[in-house]
Amino acid sequence: MKVFLSLYLVVGLTCLAHSQTITVTDQKTGEPLEGVVLMSVRSEAALITDARGEADISSLEGAETILIRSLGYKTRTLSFGQIEDMNYEVALEPSILNLDQLVVSATRWRQTSGNIPLKIVSVTPEELTLQNPQTAADLLNVTGKVFIQKSQQGGGSPMIRGFATNRLIYTIDGVRMNTAIFRGGNIQNVINLDPFAIENTEVLFGPGSVIYGSDAIGGVMSFQTLTPRLSPDDELLLTGKAETRFSSANNERTGHFDVSIGRKKWAAVTSFSSWDYDHLRQGSHGPDDYLKGFYPQRQDSLDVLIVQDDPLLQIPTAYSQINLMQKARYKPNETWDFQYGFHFSETSSYGRYDRHQRIREGTARYGEWKYGPQKWLMNNLSGRYTQSNAIFDQLSLRVAHQSFEESRISRNFNDDTRQRRIENVEAYSANLDFTKNTGTRNTIYYGIEYILNDVTSIGRNEFIFDSVIKPDSISSGPSRYPLSTWESLAAYANTEYRLSSRITFQGGLRYNRFMLESDFSNNADFYPFPFRTAEINNGALTGSIGAVYKPDERWVIRANAGTAFRSPNVDDVGKVFDSEQGTVVVPNPGLEAEYAYSFDLGIAKAFRGRAKLDVTGYYTILDNAMVRRDFEINGQDSIQYDGVLSRVQALQNAAVARVYGVQAGVEVRLYDGFNFLSDVNYQSGEEELDDGSISPSRHAAPLFGMSRLRYERNGLMLELNTIYQGKRAHEDLAVSEKGKEEIYALDENGNTYSPAWYTLNFKSMYRLSETFSMSAGIENMTDRRYRPYSSGLSGPGRNFVLSLRAEF
Repeated sequence: MKVFLSLYLVVGLTCLAHSQTITVTDQKTGEPLEGVVLMSVRSEAALITDARGEADISSLEGAETILIRSLGYKTRTLSFGQIEDMNYEVALEPSILNLDQLVVSATRWRQTSGNIPLKIVSVTPEELTLQNPQTAADLLNVTGKVFIQKSQQGGGSPMIRGFATNRLIYTIDGVRMNTAIFRGGNIQNVINLDPFAIENTEVLFGPGSVIYGSDAIGGVMSFQTLTPRLSPDDELLLTGKAETRFSSANNERTGHFDVSIGRKKWAAVTSFSSWDYDHLRQGSHGPDDYLKGFYPQRQDSLDVLIVQDDPLLQIPTAYSQINLMQKARYKPNETWDFQYGFHFSETSSYGRYDRHQRIREGTARYGEWKYGPQKWLMNNLSGRYTQSNAIFDQLSLRVAHQSFEESRISRNFNDDTRQRRIENVEAYSANLDFTKNTGTRNTIYYGIEYILNDVTSIGRNEFIFDSVIKPDSISSGPSRYPLSTWESLAAYANTEYRLSSRITFQGGLRYNRFMLESDFSNNADFYPFPFRTAEINNGALTGSIGAVYKPDERWVIRANAGTAFRSPNVDDVGKVFDSEQGTVVVPNPGLEAEYAYSFDLGIAKAFRGRAKLDVTGYYTILDNAMVRRDFEINGQDSIQYDGVLSRVQALQNAAVARVYGVQAGVEVRLYDGFNFLSDVNYQSGEEELDDGSISPSRHAAPLFGMSRLRYERNGLMLELNTIYQGKRAHEDLAVSEKGKEEIYALDENGNTYSPAWYTLNFKSMYRLSETFSMSAGIENMTDRRYRPYSSGLSGPGRNFVLSLRAEF
């Protein structure tokens, strides 16, 4: 009898455990949904469905309110009892009109978008499959809200709300990518990331210094790479994909594969991608000012100009790249979760196309100007501990090491000496984050952070003969940067208080100490600096406060006021470079931090399940801004640089800048599978000049946006879209931009300006079977010749794209 009773109890408990495993599916297709988030408002416990759409919700037992969310689906609110009555099977209805539909990582902690007072947009893997971006910079362009500048094909520099480069933050798997040599000019580091290995991208618009410290003035770009997938049971879970792609505008040849293997407690994912791009062909119809038609080539110890057979080819722009990622995960129980990630990226050398358009004395300015191989390596180890106590409910520790290498290689036309400047940065970081619910309505997020950057910079001159470098022909040359260390130590706290189901407040504070030490002795023989060392040891206090008000399920109103800062880095304090012909920028060890004060107001409304309108206005003041101004060294306003007498300039805290603008988006569900989506962005910026006059801001892009008409049914997705930019007249260009004839078109008066442009693009994706799918498209169908504002490279002409994918 005891045996039967024991057996009965075991079977009963097993059935009970099984019955508390929820299965979430797509209401239309019946397919299980992975990554669905289930949250209890009472406890803030969050669960995520696995590859089978399943999650054990026993920890939510008794909850009166459980929110079930997934990007692209309507949120469902159910009690535990209701889920139990549904036999633990819940179907979600697809929707593009949700006002509160995702869980974000751009704030470092897991939060729902509906409780965050700043605007956040997300790019899903499905969207990436349809749009087929070639690089991570192009991936950001998919949002329709981030403007991308390019000076060469191997690059892409985002502009957000009038800010760019070192006033924006990049993070990868929660690790800060910004280094102490991120410059004010355009940077290309985002191409280190592999779009194929990214499972989610989020962009937070506005100040993020409370969470990320220095540089987070205009926004935060957060990239989450593939997560190793644990098996929901003891069976081996094997998943992966392979993809190949061809694009005609640059003869792209791309290949990618990733494979994930998992057991119940451990998992690993491997990813590899390879790209090879030829020179980029621009469009046939547009300004002739963008045509160059020649390129330099070394022949018999001389540089000669080669006339191009096809003047639409932008030579030199070809390059190649490889990316490798290996991640491992170990989750011994529900309390601990460990992950390790290894990332490696390397490009070939690639020409900086805008510099090859410079002319001096009637011929090419440069015989060579290219970036050497750009390398990036990251080791990232994280651990998460979930167990409620008096101090926290969840603890996360993340330590990371990154290694960056970049170089610049230049040589004047018919000069036998090549300048090579090599930079290395070893970046170390540690973050300890805590989450604590102090009641049913309040959650506190807090932590500490330490960052160390070690900068090494080498300069050398190479005498070339018949394009061959001999060992005895290499000599020391000036380096781009001094030998430096940059450190940051910070403590921060953020609180989310739910006053009611309709009103949520958020506020936070951060204190940051930043230290810089630079040694200029490596350049003492080349530049007459009146100093040998520079030190900065200062602090910054930043904060934010905001609220979200939801009058009903159709309305969301957000308001936020926040401060942000950017501390001087090695690039600001110690760089020597030519910003434009006839000027040279020199070090200034007297720099201080700049501060931003930003205000946001956003309103989103859904109309009877058929349409959604989302409008956000913002205003930012940048005080004590670091800008280039005329300078003197040892009483001299000009020095010899690269053989040219050049006016001396330096970065100085000498200006106040202002940026304001509006971001607006509309989504309309038409009929029979058709949807219309459109985003438009208007921004205006200005900054003070040395004489007190006002100049337009360089990084405030003209009006730009994207509009899409999309059809989706039965595994087929079709989209016709247009991407566009407004005109930027000569008088509206920044003073520093007006003289750059090599990148802008000329108006009827011979003055530089950025013409308006648009492209028409067709995208398609079709699932041939459960394993195979195909994406194809025609970009720039009208073959327009266009060049995004502030770019030295024209966009691709008519481009045919074909991609084949296999998933298992």
